[in-house]
Amino acid sequence: MIHPSSVIAESAKIGDNVKIGPFCIVGDNVEIGDNCVLTSHVVVKGHTKIGKNNVFFQFCSIGEDCQDKKYAGETTYLEIGDDNVFRESCTVHRGTIQDNSLTKIGNRNLLMVNAHLAHDCMVGDDNVFANNCAVAGHVHVGNHVILGGSSAVHQFCHIGSHAFAGGGAIILKDIPPYVMISGTKHIPQGINSEGLRRRGFSAESIQAIKRAYKVIYRNGNTAEQALVLLNEMAGSQSEVKILADFLASSKRGIVR
Repeated sequence: MIHPSSVIAESAKIGDNVKIGPFCIVGDNVEIGDNCVLTSHVVVKGHTKIGKNNVFFQFCSIGEDCQDKKYAGETTYLEIGDDNVFRESCTVHRGTIQDNSLTKIGNRNLLMVNAHLAHDCMVGDDNVFANNCAVAGHVHVGNHVILGGSSAVHQFCHIGSHAFAGGGAIILKDIPPYVMISGTKHIPQGINSEGLRRRGFSAESIQAIKRAYKVIYRNGNTAEQALVLLNEMAGSQSEVKILADFLASSKRGIVR
């Protein structure tokens, strides 16, 4: 169903059972998968490929040119997976040739009102971006991450899976997997143990992650010393290996 007030480019590819409400614009080179819903006043542009069962509420802007002075009209891309929800006034921009020309969002993510994902972001699955989240360019987000309302993430930061940031967080460095930071102090506050329990982590695994957290944040180790100790612990705990690998690959350094 396409409302007669909406404008759909001839080259756009629209899947089965897609519902496009009033005053939407779907541009050239857009692909929209089966069972998607554009409620009203939604704009989708650029080389944007959208999977199945996604819902876009009113005033979303998806696949627009990025807010980067280096961008000069090059062909870049946005890919969105399945079963995502974009609430009112969300904005998602395509990539830049300075990175991989691609912004990519996985599956089952929830972007609440006025959330923004900038160019070249790489987002996994099952994440929540609360109201007014602002995620700058080149940020990588793992799986099952929650960013509280009005969080702001600096460009090039990486946020590990199962991390949690409280409302108003200003994230200037990488957040390791499982770690929870407060919104106002922007310092680590422990691990996201409740989230891990809800996702089926065993008590043994959670205890191993807590011990690893103490190695990083409570025992006076430098990041380099912590990495050595984590690698020693990782032999019998795959969850700790994920932490060790994250620290080893961090380019901006981790929140401390």
